Amino acid sequence: MAERFRLIHFKSPKTEDAVSDEDLSSHGPGDVSENRPPDTYSSQAMFRQAKADLKHPDPKIRILAIQYLEKNDPTFALPLIQGMLPDPDPDVRARALRSLSQMQNPTVIPVLKKYLKDTDPWVRITALSGLFQYREKIDLNMLLQFLSDESPWVRRKIATLLGWTQMEGTLPILAQLSKDQDSKVRKAALFSLITLYPEEGGDSLVEAMMDSDPDLRNWAKKRLENIVA
Repeated sequence: MAERFRLIHFKSPKTEDAVSDEDLSSHGPGDVSENRPPDTYSSQAMFRQAKADLKHPDPKIRILAIQYLEKNDPTFALPLIQGMLPDPDPDVRARALRSLSQMQNPTVIPVLKKYLKDTDPWVRITALSGLFQYREKIDLNMLLQFLSDESPWVRRKIATLLGWTQMEGTLPILAQLSKDQDSKVRKAALFSLITLYPEEGGDSLVEAMMDSDPDLRNWAKKRLENIVA
């Protein structure tokens, strides 16, 4: 049954919503939500299998179970997925955070903030990306901690996310990231500066033409040429 469930999940772009017998039994005859999925054996069996697979020793199977559950009613799926956040595998934690973010439920915001301090950079990146979906809840002071994050991928993600989001007060953060020790972070910050602050971004591009990284120097030169043209 486990292999059949996984095969169906991979092949089907949209899996039918489902809840388990145990979940259904907690409702009275008139309490079941109107959008409850069809009471079929196959959907209930797949939901039970997904719940069981959350404890599977293979992290890939646990991730697959999370992907299935995220398509179910959040009332049942959210607590199950949230329960996977302490998982020892960072890929599982990242997938769980991504699934919670996709549910667009404001109750996950404190959870996302908590995992901004995860030991794995990709988990931190996933938590950051999720928070930016609720940009009105973002405190720019909170982002300052990432200016010195040990992972250049995290610092680069901050620079990119700020460029995609129209938020006031991001200029000092981007200006500092444009002088980051990693050239890819500097480039991402410069791109965001040009997008959000054309005047300041142009000045930074001029400075970047003397950057220590030849690729960044060439990129800055071409960007300036395009602006002039």
